[in-house]
Amino acid sequence: MSANQNSTALVTRRGLALEPWHDVNWQRLWLSLQARPWSALAIVPASGGGPPDLTVKIAVTLARTGMIHLPAPIHVADGTDLNLSGVADFLEEVKQCQLAGDRIITALAPVTENPISEVVAQHADCSLLCVMFESMSSTEAKLTIARIGKERFIGSTIFRPADFLGK
Repeated sequence: MSANQNSTALVTRRGLALEPWHDVNWQRLWLSLQARPWSALAIVPASGGGPPDLTVKIAVTLARTGMIHLPAPIHVADGTDLNLSGVADFLEEVKQCQLAGDRIITALAPVTENPISEVVAQHADCSLLCVMFESMSSTEAKLTIARIGKERFIGSTIFRPADFLGK
């Protein structure tokens, strides 16, 4: 994926702006996430070291990509700043979306920085591990997987810092 620093859109070979959810790489990622049924998906950074809004941007882009594919809304929940006093209400809202038959994608903070992320990810149907190339610790990534549970992950994906410039 190549990013235009002055826009939130990706640049195509002809120089025309393309919204990220129309990009073939995002569509491939979305389709790969359909390998297992889910209504709640947690977006989990492998470790600290990425942009603070990394998982929010991934969740929003995946939701928009999914809404092209499916004839239904996909909600995004920002759990990156979630604290202990708010976790019960947050999980209840996620559950209400699921009971209504809607899908929800939850953006989380690194589990090494916020232990609430671990709890939220364990309540989701599955999680996607997101790695920022050359910016994240493999030791912390292994710890993240161990804390949440290897079986809870549907997969992992690697992003380059340039994928998020200007967005």
